[in-house]
Amino acid sequence: MIEKVFRSDDVPSTDRFDAWRERLGRVVSPLDSRSDQGDGFRAETRLLRLGGSRVWSTVVDPATIRRTSELVRRSDPGVYTLILPLRGESEVAQADREAVHGPFDMHVLDSSRPVHLRLLGGPSVHLIGADVPKAGIPLPPPWMDQLLTRRLAGREGVGALLSGFLLQLTHDTDSYRTSDGPRLEAALLELLTALFAHHLEADGSSEPNSTRRALVLQIQAFIRRHLQDPRLTPPAIAAAHHISVSYLHRVFQGEGITVASWIREQRLANARRDMADPALRNTPIHVIASRWGFPRAADFSRAFRNAYGIPPRDYRDHVSTRLPLPPTQ
Repeated sequence: MIEKVFRSDDVPSTDRFDAWRERLGRVVSPLDSRSDQGDGFRAETRLLRLGGSRVWSTVVDPATIRRTSELVRRSDPGVYTLILPLRGESEVAQADREAVHGPFDMHVLDSSRPVHLRLLGGPSVHLIGADVPKAGIPLPPPWMDQLLTRRLAGREGVGALLSGFLLQLTHDTDSYRTSDGPRLEAALLELLTALFAHHLEADGSSEPNSTRRALVLQIQAFIRRHLQDPRLTPPAIAAAHHISVSYLHRVFQGEGITVASWIREQRLANARRDMADPALRNTPIHVIASRWGFPRAADFSRAFRNAYGIPPRDYRDHVSTRLPLPPTQ
């Protein structure tokens, strides 16, 4: 993982707010920020990069942050931002909605829409946030629109799992390795998706097939957690979710894919990730393949080539030497 730290105390007092505002606009997206603190403004921000996602923690004096339509047109990173307040309050306005959130009132914002955010409370406000690519959340944009600015409880159920994950992640950064980044990002995306699906299903605000879609997301998260288990079969998956095997297959038919092929895709993607990991460079390919559910090297080689258009050994060589890869078939 890549960690970056900004401390206003490292900047001359007359330049602190401008330095923080410039850093915020450069790392996140163009923003218009204001504060009444003057030369006494203080802020400390820690930023972790997890693959294509970012997790950050900030302790900052009260401030107002705006992202206008003009700034959205200038640059849009295409992310959803989840904010977890820990101290102070945030007044937020987006998508013709306004809300005030206190500690552990999580809420989500869309980088593609204008937003007005006031950070209130004294002497400082403490927030944890996560910026994740929209493509990483397998929910339709109209569904996500219904969640913008809404309170997502962070002290109970799935929300408590997510807030606990974010607190631990930002508190104990020294214990992680670079190779942990993609795995932690996968866990973050799963928890976010589970939280969003939970709220959509609970209030019936999603489309009529939201229950089926929520079940699909729940099953997919279960499969990802158990990919290394050789006993991961359709009967085992169905039993874990108290449904019949035939219903499990019908649920996945609605996604245009079979259960077995989805499991294979996920296992191949994880094996591919591990082969590209410099920390696992000396781990034999057959060991990685076996770890992800391919005990026969020949079966893995054939499946990998069919999926990515290149044999596993050639892929690892290309990645390690940074040569251009051939186009995927």
